Amino acid sequence: METVEITTRSDFALWAIERAQEIVRSEGSALALAARDMDEAGIKECGTALGKAIADAMLEVFDGLVPE
Repeated sequence: METVEITTRSDFALWAIERAQEIVRSEGSALALAARDMDEAGIKECGTALGKAIADAMLEVFDGLVPE
């Protein structure tokens, strides 16, 4: 993942949209396929991965806001 400098609200909005698209493309698609196949273990695993990806994205931006 490349580093992005966020200096305005518009920069943040663009970052958030792009990050959400990445998450949905990967983890969201896997979750949808598991649901389609009625794979309960897969649904649990993919749902957890989706939640983790969302949390990781929020921590990623938060870590960028905190001065070191």
